[in-house]
Amino acid sequence: CVWGGWAADRIGRERLVVWAMAVSGLCCLAIGPLFGASFALVAAVTLVWGFFVVADSAQFSALVTEVAPEGAAGTALTLQTCVGFLLASVTVQAVPSVTEAVGWRWTFAVLALGPAAGILAIRRFARLRAGGE
Repeated sequence: CVWGGWAADRIGRERLVVWAMAVSGLCCLAIGPLFGASFALVAAVTLVWGFFVVADSAQFSALVTEVAPEGAAGTALTLQTCVGFLLASVTVQAVPSVTEAVGWRWTFAVLALGPAAGILAIRRFARLRAGGE
């Protein structure tokens, strides 16, 4: 998270979120098919994934405080946190069904849908924030 804040200060929050989600999504796509590869490769991808999967979280909170109406930042942060935990809970509950449908190796790939949707959303947010459509 500290690295994410440092990077966001230099390249912008929205850009950092896009990069973090892109790397996280690529790791989702790669980790299942890497089963059986060398331990070092699987460990490296897993560590990269773990590093990037958390890099965006603090940025979402910072963005919420930057755009929330005055006096509503606490409520906006609460809503943002609740939606995040709701999505995580639904995803965790869906994993067994997804695994049954596509096999455990491809379950991880299905998780890449989250970062893909997040990238689309944050890019739209960035355009709106910049005054575009």
